[in-house]
Amino acid sequence: MLLSVNPLHPEPRKIRRAVEALLDGEVIAYPTDTVYGLGCDLTNKRAIDRLYSIKGMEKTQQLAFICADLSSISKYAIVDNQVYRVLRHLLPGPYCFVLEATREVPKMVQTKRKTIGIRVPAHEVIRAVVHELGRPVISTTAIRPGADMPHVDPNEIDDDFKGLGLVLDGGAGGLQPTTVVDLTVSPPAIIREGAGPVDAFLEEAPPRSLSTMREEMRRLDREMND
Repeated sequence: MLLSVNPLHPEPRKIRRAVEALLDGEVIAYPTDTVYGLGCDLTNKRAIDRLYSIKGMEKTQQLAFICADLSSISKYAIVDNQVYRVLRHLLPGPYCFVLEATREVPKMVQTKRKTIGIRVPAHEVIRAVVHELGRPVISTTAIRPGADMPHVDPNEIDDDFKGLGLVLDGGAGGLQPTTVVDLTVSPPAIIREGAGPVDAFLEEAPPRSLSTMREEMRRLDREMND
């Protein structure tokens, strides 16, 4: 079901409709500051299982937490002063940061490394949904495993991902995914270069061998698919 929404000033009744769908255990699609996402209620195991099923991806692939703002991150991720400075500088924005998980994170969405991916998109629609819900939406990119490009047309998302409870249509989506940065290591590791600039992180990093960087990227990319 498509529901057109104003991307800059989302209508409250439409946001409430999306939240109702999440509370009912539905998987929804929504615009972000990069590509469209698919997501569900963090606390609903059946909904998370449906999210994996609808996208057709393995459960070894990590999902991201979409938070409404910086203040809600510390409940689910360990944020020291150095990490907070990075987050404050770059969020909201087109980044997903890998952080150490707290005990508040359900085990079903943790990795073996006990980390999570955190997003605070610079997009009013999904942040309004998360704010109204009162907890993060667990999220993944609206792209089929193995596909070259994500869907940009909400109609195509509705057609391709059978079983969605709602598609929030905020207009055409982007083609470039988020930049994924692992902040649990020092210096930070660039897992995927996307819409967010990585210059500041590269300047901090000392020289490493090409084989070492490739191995780190393969290992972490297997865990993170936002």
